[in-house]
This record gives sequence, structure tokens and C-alpha cells, in this order.
Amino acid sequence: MVPGVILLAATPIGDVADAPPRLRTALAEADVVAAEDTRRLRALAARLGVTVTGRLVSLHEHNEQTRAPEIVDAAAGGARVLVVSDAGMPSVSDPGYRLVRAATAAGVRVSVVPGPSAVLTALAISGLATDRFCFEGFLPRRPGERSRALAALAAEPRTMIFFEAPHRLAATLTDMAATFGPDRPAAVCRELTKTYEEVRRDGLGALATWADDGVRGEITVVVAGAPAVAPSVADHLEEVLDLVDAGARLKDAAGDVAARTGLSKRELYQAALDRRA
Repeated sequence: MVPGVILLAATPIGDVADAPPRLRTALAEADVVAAEDTRRLRALAARLGVTVTGRLVSLHEHNEQTRAPEIVDAAAGGARVLVVSDAGMPSVSDPGYRLVRAATAAGVRVSVVPGPSAVLTALAISGLATDRFCFEGFLPRRPGERSRALAALAAEPRTMIFFEAPHRLAATLTDMAATFGPDRPAAVCRELTKTYEEVRRDGLGALATWADDGVRGEITVVVAGAPAVAPSVADHLEEVLDLVDAGARLKDAAGDVAARTGLSKRELYQAALDRRA
């Protein structure tokens, strides 16, 4: 029997008109549809005017580990399996990752029906740097764990993207302001692509104050990366002295560190002389 395929399909994050045309075809032709919430999937199919004739099964964070083998077996036996989450791309802060791992381990083909993504939509609309970014998903719920997670990101130079529940937004922004600084640029994106879409751009401190009045809807937070810190002679003086202690000539040691850091060879050389005087 010819093996089937597992298709990861993006679903609208708000406006149903954003559904990719291939999603309609995939829903209609799938032998098995694995959905995060089967009721939402039926409602989406109805809005798209599609009749789902395949077997509908649930695939969520609580059963993915145990259900993955069943779905992989179906695809290995020739079934065309469609995987959808409630919104956006499966496996991106949604069920799907474990299934993909199981499928690839079993040699079952996995493909994608691309489409809406809250991560990329928020990044594009944030007005922050898009050349380098990282997705951090949901931060820990407990204040102490959240603070430690943010502390680990304090020096992250890339633009950071987070998901957050509306009732935790004010506390999260307050913790971000305390860790990253109240003036760090950020954007809170609410209800993306929906009727009441809103994007607030400001420093983290001001955004925390705004959110304290209460915010509703689906939330994505985009935070600017840490600004680059210019190297200083004082920061790299010990490197020069360590090279000298290891046997290098002072002039050569200063030149080596200057080449790596962009600092002035003359200033490094003079600072080392002053330290050794």
C-alpha cells in the first residue's frame, strides 16, 4: 500500500477570509482530520462551506503523546491525515510537535498547508526590527518562574515574541519593564485580524500602566531586543594582560584584542602600561 501523508494546515487567527484556499481542499479530501477542538473545526468548516467526510479525531496537548501513534499508523497505511489547531499553525505553541517527531521517526511524509500565523503577523505590524527574532511562546504563570525566564532573556539581541493571556498581561508587562527596562520598545497586539484589532506601541513601563486597567482578547507581545553595548577598554583590559602573562608581547597582545573587539590598539596598550606601572 502506498503510504499516505500528514498535512499540517494553518487556520485563520481571526478573519475566516484569511483561510488559505488549499485548506478547503484539504478538509474536503482528508481521510482523517485531527483537530485541537473538534467543535471549532466543525464550525470553521461550516463557515468555509466545506463538508468534512473524513474521520474526525481530537488532538490536543493532553492526548497528543498517546494519540500520535494511531495517527501515524493511519498515514503509514495510506490515509491522508489533516492536522489543524484552533488558530494558526499546528506545532507552533499548539499540538503537533510530538506528532511530527513520531511521523518522521516512522518514515511517514509530513507536509504543510501554510497560512495565517499570529507570530509573524504581530512581528510585521509591531514596527520593531524583523531581521532577527525569536519566539518565546507563553511565559511561566508563576511570578518567580516568569521573572527567572525573563532574566535569562535580558541580553537577548533579537526581537522577542510572546503569547500571553489577557488576565496576566499587566503582570507580565510589569515584570518585563523591571527586567528589560521601562523604556524598552514593545508592542501589544490584540485581536489580530479581527474586528477590534488593536496595536499599542510604547515603552514597556507605559504599556504595563495601560494594561493595568484590563485588556481582553487574544494577545501577542513583541519586545525589542537588547541594544548593542559598545565594548570598552576597561572591559577587555584583562584579556590583554592575560595574553601578556601567557608570554605574548604587550604590543602584540593589544593588537590581537583590538582586532577582535574593534577597540583602539593604542588605548589598550596604554591602559595595560598604566595597570602594570
